[in-house]
Amino acid sequence: MRILFIPWKSAGEQDLKEAFIQEGHYLIYSEISLREKTYDDLPQIERELSKILQKESPDIVFTVNYYPAVSEFCNKKKIRYVSWTYDSPYGVLYSKTVTNPCNIIYTLDKEVYLEFHKAGISTVHYLPMAANIERLNAIEADYPFIYDVSFVGTLYLEKDFSFGQIIDSLSDYTRGYLDALVAAQLKIQGYDFVQEVLGPVLDNLRKLYPIKHEPGSLQTDEYYYAQKVINPWITTLERIDLLEAVAKNYGLDFFCHHKELIFPNLHNHGPVDYYEEMPIVFRQSKINLNISRRGMKSAVPLRCFDIMGSGGFLLSNFQSGFLDLFTPGEDFVYYESKEDLLEKIGYYLTNTEERNEIAKHGHDKIAANHTYRHRVQEMLNF
Repeated sequence: MRILFIPWKSAGEQDLKEAFIQEGHYLIYSEISLREKTYDDLPQIERELSKILQKESPDIVFTVNYYPAVSEFCNKKKIRYVSWTYDSPYGVLYSKTVTNPCNIIYTLDKEVYLEFHKAGISTVHYLPMAANIERLNAIEADYPFIYDVSFVGTLYLEKDFSFGQIIDSLSDYTRGYLDALVAAQLKIQGYDFVQEVLGPVLDNLRKLYPIKHEPGSLQTDEYYYAQKVINPWITTLERIDLLEAVAKNYGLDFFCHHKELIFPNLHNHGPVDYYEEMPIVFRQSKINLNISRRGMKSAVPLRCFDIMGSGGFLLSNFQSGFLDLFTPGEDFVYYESKEDLLEKIGYYLTNTEERNEIAKHGHDKIAANHTYRHRVQEMLNF
């Protein structure tokens, strides 16, 4: 199959390209720059894609993450558009273009798929993440453990997640309401209710943090403020709280762009390269933490596949999507609270044989069922 592959520089993109080629497909590359907001770029996208279609005659157009402008183009040209949405939440999915008959849209979050399915939308499907087991297995095996507990991830303190910048400008009522909401959500794992209860403070949020919806967007203001503003802030607070507790009790090796985060017993190494350095960190860590982004409904993050695929031991918060793919206590371990997290770290640091057995089982499960080649086969089975 001839596939027009429009890159986005996402994690694992090179692994996905290799999988397409290994499965016998021919990739045609486009250097079109895609962003979430692409409606304004539609004329340029149409011109560039039309040239490629005329010259190369691809069978399908493929992107990582869904782009309405690409869907509109493919719908006009009557060519199949396949996308795999790596992100959850991903507000761009809430677009009237999603129902275009050219679309085959995959999301890593089963709950998101079920939401569209229940609404009678047949273009959205469920496809979990994967790992490039061949690349990960090629890494030299003789790396010793040098970290007890590590976390590779972000703190959502980038400019795009700027709730902390406006919090002092909120009215006293809104500030108090959101403080209580955040405190309540932090106590609950596996269910996100922020979006459901924002009504009383929406006007104040709109005033301080105005939204410009893209044409054709069906995204509600409640969804936007919950997933773009408040849940990233909750994730920030949760990660800092848990990381500080782990560092205090066991020490922690932290790999992140936010070099300014400093705790006693926390070793902040800065960022690591996704392809070359991160798998080695996972393999050299006795325990690898996953703390999922708040607002992710049920999905298993890419980080978890990379940890297990690298042969690392995974200790994660609970996500219901794990139960579709893996067995708790056999392939990975999950925690239910801060106290449970600390207790399980202590247990698995001292039970080396059991920890290594779980890590090996998780790796083998990835190799048998959850590689990018598996996903390419599923994706193109339409």
